[in-house]
Amino acid sequence: MATQRITLVFATNNQNKVKEIRSILADPFEIITLTESGIDIDIPEPHDSLEANASEKSSTIHRLVGKNCFSEDTGLEVIALNGEPGVKSVRYAGEGRDFQENINKLLANLGSQSNRKARFRTVVSLIWEEQEYLFEGICDGQITQDQKGLQGFGYDPIFIPDGAITTFAEMGMEEKNKYSHRKKAIAKLVSFLQTKLHE
Repeated sequence: MATQRITLVFATNNQNKVKEIRSILADPFEIITLTESGIDIDIPEPHDSLEANASEKSSTIHRLVGKNCFSEDTGLEVIALNGEPGVKSVRYAGEGRDFQENINKLLANLGSQSNRKARFRTVVSLIWEEQEYLFEGICDGQITQDQKGLQGFGYDPIFIPDGAITTFAEMGMEEKNKYSHRKKAIAKLVSFLQTKLHE
């Protein structure tokens, strides 16, 4: 008997995230991007929590396509900065969403602070059969003094996950997925869907 394919619309315009999610989700999952769904909108992220922003994105797309879909919102939370940039990670240095400026601002704010502990936190919002489910993934680590590596995106050049000796930006996708907050959240989503399929 053929394996049942599961098609999910991924509520994002970020092609780096699409690439990363597709490297995690293999058969029988098929990821459809917003572009492939014929949707060209910038979904607002007005809330003060990752959970609320993820829900905003998934519910917005679900209203438009009427299909099973999911979204995610991710924040970098730096202990010495009282959890900043957190939910404002993408717009930390302004509405331009320039990650080099975001990195510059974070390193400047952190300065010579000895406590450089931080964590990436991802919240996935899945709308499945008209119901919403939330999944969280966390990766603890440290903020570097300087940028290292050219892979990845966002804050990857200044974040070393616990248990590693290189930044995310120095890792290939396979190695990054061993630690990734996004991988952990998506793994929970996959486990949930597999359970649903066998009910």
